[in-house]
Amino acid sequence: MNARSVIRGAALLGGALAVGALSAAGRGRELDEEAFRAANRERGPATDRLLVGVTELGSIWASLGAAAVIAAAGRRRAAVRGLAAASLAWLAGQGLKRVFDRPRPSDVNPEGTNRRIRRPNGSSWPSSHPAVLLAFSTVAADELDAKPSARLVLDALAGTVGASRLYLGVHYPADVVGGLLLGRAVASLFDERR
Repeated sequence: MNARSVIRGAALLGGALAVGALSAAGRGRELDEEAFRAANRERGPATDRLLVGVTELGSIWASLGAAAVIAAAGRRRAAVRGLAAASLAWLAGQGLKRVFDRPRPSDVNPEGTNRRIRRPNGSSWPSSHPAVLLAFSTVAADELDAKPSARLVLDALAGTVGASRLYLGVHYPADVVGGLLLGRAVASLFDERR
């Protein structure tokens, strides 16, 4: 970790907190709820099945499994650092959920929310699934010297996991944006480049 990565991490965390604060009430909350309704619309059973599967790629268990595969391939340092980043993102997300205590969409509007999975524990902001995946994949990709195209695919996957949380009815868009910023902030703390 160097001063530049700490500053970058603090700026990203500040951005995440700003998203949380701006979407907590007033017009920001209204816009967030409108965007949620559009993302949560019914799109059919095939989409349901796909996104129920995709969403689990952001779980801490998926990071643990990916770390095991990477370690088994002989890249133990990448596995350990990726899992450490994912764990820190999960812990930070759980702490922030307690601070913000934002109700989940189905708690606010049970009849108007298409919840396609069981209600997760905890409050809504930030979404931990995209945070965990982005922290893990960013740090592991750095350790593995992944090509820019592979990093872009991993970033898109984290974004897709975030979108799945909206479609499945368990998060608002601001929760996902906050989670992505949190995941990147945590990953920046593991950056060893000078």
